[in-house]
Amino acid sequence: MTSHEIDYHIYGEEMQYVEIELDPQEAVVAEAGSFMMMDTGIHMDTIFGDGSNQTQGVMGKLFSAGKRLLTGESLFMTVFLNQYHGKRKVSFASPYPGKIVPIDLNKYGGRFICQKDAFLCAAKGVSVGIEFSRKLGRGLFGGEGFIMQKLEGDGMAFVHAGGTLARKELQAGEVLKVDTGCIVGFTKDVHYDIEFVGGIKNSIFGGEGLFYATLRGPGVVYIQSLPFSRLAGRIYASAPQGGGQQRGEGSILGGLGNLLDGDNRF
Repeated sequence: MTSHEIDYHIYGEEMQYVEIELDPQEAVVAEAGSFMMMDTGIHMDTIFGDGSNQTQGVMGKLFSAGKRLLTGESLFMTVFLNQYHGKRKVSFASPYPGKIVPIDLNKYGGRFICQKDAFLCAAKGVSVGIEFSRKLGRGLFGGEGFIMQKLEGDGMAFVHAGGTLARKELQAGEVLKVDTGCIVGFTKDVHYDIEFVGGIKNSIFGGEGLFYATLRGPGVVYIQSLPFSRLAGRIYASAPQGGGQQRGEGSILGGLGNLLDGDNRF
């Protein structure tokens, strides 16, 4: 194997974290900001890219970092190396409510395609790159699902899904239609495209977007019920607007609530 072999355990229900057990000289790479805790004896270091081309000189490191830049991610990742003489543990937390999905790349032919913000961490040696779209329509109208990441190698990787996770096994020719933001990832043989919803009423009044993704089997697809963009949009819509205005202030009940709360700003 070119990737480090790691053991892991996932804890929690709504706000999960993954605890990874490292043997001496084993390492794991992670996105910046996902670190939660670690035992003594683990050395943390910042590297260019994903660490998969570190033995190929400066050009290998630049190529690795460049792939991440194209997906809108940071040029740098963090590697956690066990320099202790025994087993050590390091944990990484999910960024918002949802599920952490373990992906054994060996079982999926060495490649898994996922949303650009779904990747959490992986065994050192796993390559985190960009999956280019070859179709113009997919690039113009794919939205969140346009820029995808590909995880390549023979080790373990961990991705995060928002809300409740659905795992679908598609047979050859079987098609699943999905909101582009709800896609977490899929195996390499799944064909991915964008399709117009159709209909004037659907387009103007549907509120679900003009396009959805079509996923054609064979392969495995992971779907999330709460994309981060949807969560952020709901939070933004519910947040107080300029001038300290609170939600509901524009109604009679809003003003009455302010009186009851002792807020006399009218």
